[in-house]
Amino acid sequence: MRLADALLRGPSPLSPGERELIAAYVSRRNDCTFCESTHGACAALDLAGGTETVSAVLDGVDCGVVSPRLQSLLRLAEKVRIGGKAVTADDVAEARKQGADDVEIHDAVLIAAAFCMFNRYVDGLATWAPDDPAGYRAIAEVLLKDGYHAVLSD
Repeated sequence: MRLADALLRGPSPLSPGERELIAAYVSRRNDCTFCESTHGACAALDLAGGTETVSAVLDGVDCGVVSPRLQSLLRLAEKVRIGGKAVTADDVAEARKQGADDVEIHDAVLIAAAFCMFNRYVDGLATWAPDDPAGYRAIAEVLLKDGYHAVLSD
């Protein structure tokens, strides 16, 4: 939880909503329902357009509801999800061309890599995933207000 808090709530030029969206996007592609739903709910609470924006991006990164910069970071995250060596110099150059700086690129890559691990951890433990989206919204409200470290103090 401390690692998730550092990645998703710590200092970054990416907003918490953008970071949550990257986490949800990678989790969707890794077929991790719990992480996709939790981080998608967090992103929806923090991003303009809410649930509609998140749903559109999860269904296809080039949907036009987020900036070209964020679209390029999501494409980069997908490459990381496939494997670190799938990322090319052209992928990084495209992210820079779309306005991402080196720290944003770094953070997107780190979030994608960490969520590949988190997804496998959650699914490997057969974590129970609620069916009701309201349950994820309740979790998201706590996480956005208090951060991931707050879960450790319960």
